[in-house]
Amino acid sequence: MTQSIDIPPGTLDLLILRTLALRPAHGVGVADRIRVVSGGAFAAGPGSIFPALRRLEDSGYIRGRWGESENKRRARYYEITPEGQKQLEEKKRHWLQILAAVSSVLDQEA
Repeated sequence: MTQSIDIPPGTLDLLILRTLALRPAHGVGVADRIRVVSGGAFAAGPGSIFPALRRLEDSGYIRGRWGESENKRRARYYEITPEGQKQLEEKKRHWLQILAAVSSVLDQEA
């Protein structure tokens, strides 16, 4: 298992949107999926995941509804909206541009 690292600022929203683009999930499910898919590198706790979900919902990028979780507890399930899908594509393009630029600098020869 990879050691947990800090999620770079501005990246959590991208990870949440991508996770919800695959299927609706409750907050803990979103955090668990990000942790598993990142090989344990990103561990988003309740103090970061729930404010981010609220922010994304307030922005209209996701919508929440109350339901019952796997363990029969009340949970808020989130799904991405069409506006959120557009935001995901924009954030993904931006992230890939950053990645390419940083890679260029790191890979330069002396």
